[in-house]
Amino acid sequence: MKTVFEYQRVGSNNYLKSFALEKLEKLVTKYPFIIRADVFFKQEVKNIGKGKMCGIRLSLPGPRIYASSGEMSFENAINNTIDDLKDQLGRRKVKLYKSIK
Repeated sequence: MKTVFEYQRVGSNNYLKSFALEKLEKLVTKYPFIIRADVFFKQEVKNIGKGKMCGIRLSLPGPRIYASSGEMSFENAINNTIDDLKDQLGRRKVKLYKSIK
């Protein structure tokens, strides 16, 4: 799986990158049909409380899926975004395997 990282108002951070990659690798293990992940980190200026945003777009057979979350820390935002993607991937997996049969 190819992974691309983009940062807005946030410096490139190896810790965030490795944390996100670790979570994404678990998804790829469970859902091997994932082709590419685009990960977006953004620091909101106006939103003081939950201003740390993480968005992830996954390319896979069929339409791409996207989830995002804003939290007080990037780690929580990544975890919430991954949880949303798990739900979407579970539904997509059912559709994929029904169409194959």
